[in-house]
Amino acid sequence: MSKKLRPVLIGTLGAASVAALVITTPAFSSAAPAPVAGASVFAAGDLSAPAKKEIAMKLVSSAENSSLDWKAQYKYIEDIGDGRGYTAGIIGFCSGTGDMLELVEAYTNSVPGNPLAKYLPALRKVNGTDSHAGLGSAFESAWKQAAATTAFQTAQNNERDRVYFNPSVNQGKSDGLSNLGQFAYYDAIVMHGPGDSSDSFGGIRKAAMKKAKTPAQGGDEATYLKAFFAARKVIMKQEEAHADTSRVDTEQAKFLSEGNFDLHTPLKWKVYGDSYTIN
Repeated sequence: MSKKLRPVLIGTLGAASVAALVITTPAFSSAAPAPVAGASVFAAGDLSAPAKKEIAMKLVSSAENSSLDWKAQYKYIEDIGDGRGYTAGIIGFCSGTGDMLELVEAYTNSVPGNPLAKYLPALRKVNGTDSHAGLGSAFESAWKQAAATTAFQTAQNNERDRVYFNPSVNQGKSDGLSNLGQFAYYDAIVMHGPGDSSDSFGGIRKAAMKKAKTPAQGGDEATYLKAFFAARKVIMKQEEAHADTSRVDTEQAKFLSEGNFDLHTPLKWKVYGDSYTIN
């Protein structure tokens, strides 16, 4: 499986800290600037609509898992050697970056006797490191066992939405972006994480806004998205694992050049040299 690397997202932050980060960072402000008088503002899309969200999941999975079958990734778990411990599940929850710990905590709150509950002490100890101490093959087996249940699949969906999907889509709507623009935000937060540092989603957005106005500010969406893509590629090229920028160049930028702001099907794209189609 060609699981692509992504930077440390959350570190040792707890659930409350992550929630606060998403809510308070300027990158996730719910208030959009007033449109410039007389300027044309592109009508915001709604990537959270079920059919569009399914497309978004498949697009991300093509890059993260080299497959459109994103639901097959609930059971996925391995150490990909990126210094973040285990990478697992539909969005690449990592034992070393906090989001795996928060996922298992949330899962255990709803299903106390689940197969992963006994590993919570070990997950707390290894958080922030690449260690497998207290985890290992038994933990991998427990993850796969849990992933066969609706409860754990739901827990993964909920954490994906809470930390990644909902904040990025809400910000995209606030910025007046189409489905394509909202997806560009979501794909960026999956790879770069939430926050406002220069190499996070928030920092990339701020860099783009220095070059172009969002539609909510009265700008042209195509111009703004080109600025966002350029700002993101600068950050991607700073890490060897992300030096291949095809998920921007031959996927998102391709859709933009086609004028496919709604992400209507059929969609055809390439990422990391592989071709994909959604009919």
